[in-house]
Amino acid sequence: MKLTVYYLKTCDTCRKAIKAMEAAGHKLNLIDVRADGIPAADLARIEKAVGWEKLLNTRSTTWRGLSAAEKADINTAKALALMGEHPTLIKRPVISRESTQEGALITAGWTKDVQADLS
Repeated sequence: MKLTVYYLKTCDTCRKAIKAMEAAGHKLNLIDVRADGIPAADLARIEKAVGWEKLLNTRSTTWRGLSAAEKADINTAKALALMGEHPTLIKRPVISRESTQEGALITAGWTKDVQADLS
């Protein structure tokens, strides 16, 4: 199965996830969100699949560095704008699996469920 993985090369969780998926025989299309960026259309598609509340990493160093005004009154549009401006705010890794029957299945984070499914 071919997977598109949005990740950060400096993220330990992303490195573990990539290693596990490669060991399981998955072909990966890797996109480093810091180096390569993430197109607004892709970010919107991911947000629609998982929701901005799950996608926005409010535990990150980047989030803690934002001003109170930037963190106030978050909604879909503001969350997408912040993640577009600061890709490190995206919960990682984001994994997109293309399936002809179901469309794309998209997950954010390396949870036990995702690990069990892809490792």
